[in-house]
Amino acid sequence: MELRQLEYFIAVCDEMHFTRAAEKIGISQPTLSQQVRALEDELNTPLFDRVGKKIAITEAGLILLEQSKQIIRSLQNVKDSIHELQHVQRGTLSVGTLPSDLDYRISRLLVDYHYEYPNIHLSIFSSVEIEEQVLTNEVDLGICVMPFFDDRLIQIPLCQEEYVLVVSEQHPLAARDWIAIDELAHIETVMYPVGLVGRELVERFCRSRGFKLNTIMETTSVLSLINIVKANIGATIQPLQLIQSMKEPTLRCIPFKDVAPTRDLVIIYRRDRFLGRAAQAFIHKLTTDFNAN
Repeated sequence: MELRQLEYFIAVCDEMHFTRAAEKIGISQPTLSQQVRALEDELNTPLFDRVGKKIAITEAGLILLEQSKQIIRSLQNVKDSIHELQHVQRGTLSVGTLPSDLDYRISRLLVDYHYEYPNIHLSIFSSVEIEEQVLTNEVDLGICVMPFFDDRLIQIPLCQEEYVLVVSEQHPLAARDWIAIDELAHIETVMYPVGLVGRELVERFCRSRGFKLNTIMETTSVLSLINIVKANIGATIQPLQLIQSMKEPTLRCIPFKDVAPTRDLVIIYRRDRFLGRAAQAFIHKLTTDFNAN
């Protein structure tokens, strides 16, 4: 039994006339009669009573008609659902991102994305192991600091951000226009714990210049880190754009003279993973938002 045969059968039921049904669907009357006869042979029962030039649907025909219409409707629902998915009307998307960026930079984008694509089910995961989550298919996309090269991953650049020294307005360095990177060796800092990507990036930069940070306090929460600095307990080294997004009037950002640590933010996904329209739309919105800022 073929879908085409069911469509032909429905056409005959609609017209109750083989010739008119054949004209309606654009095939010859003998071909239509042959296809309906094939259905009857397969089901081993007549679908129409033929009385002269008139036909009447049989009880078996009524059952087939009801089920055929349901099959056609179900198929159309499938086509409509896929069409909507392709046009970003529905679907699912999971994204992993760094905690600090989720708190202060990504949340606004999520709101905008939802307003534009309200039927996309979006799941955002805060993580410091984003590459692993992407590689194990726990998330579809990752927003992270550019990882070491892995040919299993596609990397889409978002932006490069320069780190600055962040202090409270009461800090002795608050009035400085710039600071030399080597001065960090003598400045008390509040940082993420050793091992977290933001800490390691800055520490590697300092080690390459022959010193290490003088860290007096560690915290995994960007909110607590900033509150500690606002209380004038030490300084911190963070990306300028991240601090600017916090809109904290009592903080001062002091650039480094000549050279500074930088981080490259990227979107990553598995090279062998098919990206649906929901993911493509999210990437487009993310890159547009970061480029605008």
